[in-house]
Amino acid sequence: MPRRLALPVAAALPLALVLAACGTDGVGTGADGTGDGMQVLASFYPLQYVAEQVGGDLVSVDNLTPPAAEPHDLELAPSQVREVGDADLVVFQSGFQPAVDEAVEARAPEHVVDAAELVTLEENPGSAEHADEESGDTHDHGNTDPHFWLDPTLLIPVADEVATELGAADPDNAATYTANADALQATLEDLDTEYAAALEPCQGETLVTSHAAFGYLAERYGLSQIGISALDPEAEPSPARLREIGDVVADNDVRTIFTETLTNPKVAETLADDLGVTTAVLDPLEGLSTDAAESGADYLSVMDNNLAAITEGLGCA
Repeated sequence: MPRRLALPVAAALPLALVLAACGTDGVGTGADGTGDGMQVLASFYPLQYVAEQVGGDLVSVDNLTPPAAEPHDLELAPSQVREVGDADLVVFQSGFQPAVDEAVEARAPEHVVDAAELVTLEENPGSAEHADEESGDTHDHGNTDPHFWLDPTLLIPVADEVATELGAADPDNAATYTANADALQATLEDLDTEYAAALEPCQGETLVTSHAAFGYLAERYGLSQIGISALDPEAEPSPARLREIGDVVADNDVRTIFTETLTNPKVAETLADDLGVTTAVLDPLEGLSTDAAESGADYLSVMDNNLAAITEGLGCA
């Protein structure tokens, strides 16, 4: 099925909003008084993408996590903490970025979307078995896998809630936000259909990745994910874990080990070389790489690239 892009529904601002934008506290002025529309803060990239698609031209979206930064380790400047309280809407995922959780609690913005309340986050498969206590795998989300956005259908309830909260903050444009969320839903469903069709020949295949970020994708499309490291992308796997991965590769005729953007590929590349298999790159989409951001890539194009890498690496064609 051809996938159509989600394009924001065009809507002219009512005269009242235009006049309010010239004042100091009207809807449309935004938290910083710049007149750039509703001011939305997203805590990391996939949530930024959803907010941009749902808000369209009526919103200005800032991302608290800069390109090429590791979102798990985000620290906020005092000015960013103030912005959390001043924004018209904050979109975040509790339990994923402690600094953002603290800022939301301290500043108590009026309109908030917490993705963790909209999606059932799963315990990371094998995290208890594979996490090395000496590796420093101490991210505050514990054994819960936060990477739900790699199943595109799980972004749909987030888009709906963003539309609801934007509509509550900006009632004159509520219908536009709802229509934009509906368009994004259609786009995400088309992407899901594309993934399902492309990966159907590879159901049951083993997806070996640098760290266990692709569990939701694997579950949705019938793959079996094995992470060299558990949830912490910076954790060093133990020698015993590397031997386990070697056995998995041999037993399942794995031909490709997948490295990732934003993390050092050295361990995975060395292991692949030792085992005589190839490597390919996947993007867990926690944040856009610098190259991706500069090239104008977005969630859809990165997911397309991931699908191409998986189908080739697993031999699905």
